[in-house]
Amino acid sequence: MTYAIIETGGKQYRVQAGETVRIEKLTAAEGESVSFDKVLVVNNEGKLTVGAPYVAGAKVTATVKAQGKAPKIIVFKYHNKTNYRRKTGHRQPFTAVTIERIEG
Repeated sequence: MTYAIIETGGKQYRVQAGETVRIEKLTAAEGESVSFDKVLVVNNEGKLTVGAPYVAGAKVTATVKAQGKAPKIIVFKYHNKTNYRRKTGHRQPFTAVTIERIEG
């Protein structure tokens, strides 16, 4: 089983070839190919390569599947006995990518 741990958008994701992952929003359009060169770990059939901090020469290639927004969450702030109430909502934008290939 080949997998890699990549860093994008300030977060880390464990990815395998063929799987679809929701990551922080990218500016790429649907159908475009994107590559991630901030690869922290590569496991190639049991051979583990750990970077310091990144693995040299490693790259993960993916295709943008969709751009979207996550379901709405409600943020409700409340202070007791002071008539303070604030209700807002938030929908986090995301990019769904399908991992094509892991090199390294």
